[in-house]
Amino acid sequence: MAGKWELYTDKGGEYRFRLKASNGQVIALASEGYTTKAAALNGIESIRKNAGSDIEEL
Repeated sequence: MAGKWELYTDKGGEYRFRLKASNGQVIALASEGYTTKAAALNGIESIRKNAGSDIEEL
């Protein structure tokens, strides 16, 4: 089973998302806050689209 994106609202009423593994463990911590659900879903889609990017070491 693949990971799942979890979309939720925080205590301040903003939308946030995180990525969870099939066992429920959080893989990617919570995103920045978004004022609309559509904007948060767009953020998820942006990550999905760009997930094949290279690793940059700092």
